[in-house]
Amino acid sequence: MRILGYNTSLIETLIIANAVMFIITLINPGLIINNLGLQPSLALERPWTLVTSMFLHGGLWHIFANMFTLFFFGNYLQGLIGNRDLLKLYFVGGTLGNILVVFLAAPDSIAVGASGAIFALGGTLSVLRPNLRVFIIPIPIPIPLWIAVIGGFLVLSLMPFISWQAHLGGLIVGLVFGYYFKKNGVGREGAYRFYDYEYRY
Repeated sequence: MRILGYNTSLIETLIIANAVMFIITLINPGLIINNLGLQPSLALERPWTLVTSMFLHGGLWHIFANMFTLFFFGNYLQGLIGNRDLLKLYFVGGTLGNILVVFLAAPDSIAVGASGAIFALGGTLSVLRPNLRVFIIPIPIPIPLWIAVIGGFLVLSLMPFISWQAHLGGLIVGLVFGYYFKKNGVGREGAYRFYDYEYRY
């Protein structure tokens, strides 16, 4: 995809979209959050919020943490499953996470963030590359990816003002997609997919 004359990858495009929406939100937070954020009690009246809320964030740390994780998980996973499947995974994970928010969160709460979509990426990577070593602050040694993802879900779920429902929905989608990919040989060792083409080495 070309943005302002520059070629951008799928992950870069998603990060730019989130960043642009974050800047727009800063201009008039109430207007944007109230109309594009997901409020369970209004989900039937505003079904678009199941998707638009995935591109909104509640603060600088919120968007930084999500985009930082998206950059590393997304770029690695893109090489395993390709753009098309990555895009499906991102939106299906984020949407199912938001559907769980509608059914399980307080009716008048408002949920924003890409965390459900990102947990979907993490869930799939945990199945395809469970023993990939990653650093998690403040743990000083690398730990297996599957422990980082599951542990991150459990820790975040205990924190206040965190939409654990979105995280859970995204994680479930990620694990299911990961199982499907692994069963069908997608992302296996010795294969590398990039922009929907597969190379073997």
